[in-house]
Amino acid sequence: MRRPEFRRTDDAEASTGRLAGLRRRLARIFALRPFLLAVVLSLVGLVAGGSVPLIGSVGRFLGIALAGFVLAFVVSDHRYVEAGLAGALTAGIGFVVSAFDTALLPVVADYGLQVAGVGTTAGLIAALLGHYFGRDLRAGLTREL
Repeated sequence: MRRPEFRRTDDAEASTGRLAGLRRRLARIFALRPFLLAVVLSLVGLVAGGSVPLIGSVGRFLGIALAGFVLAFVVSDHRYVEAGLAGALTAGIGFVVSAFDTALLPVVADYGLQVAGVGTTAGLIAALLGHYFGRDLRAGLTREL
């Protein structure tokens, strides 16, 4: 007599309901591991770029752009959502924290949301541009002549 075979299936594969379809669509759009990697790379880029004395806060955004570039070039080529969200998150937090660190505390108290919005938007644009150029360079280097 033969034993029945059991195979492990993913929850999204096992269920065929509405939530399973939503999970599959969401998994194509957003993945947690590349997002966490993008956050770590963006934090490293933010700190490393901000530590360059001559370029100051512009270096932070260059570091975030470099993080998006590295994410696209080395790890994956189609994770714009993760790169953009990580860049926006780290830049917004870094922008507000740096404003608290300086003499701009009265300005942050009055306009904190606007300050965070400017930092978040700049970080989003920097991360997406870096990711785009990293993906473009990777495609150019791997294409056959």
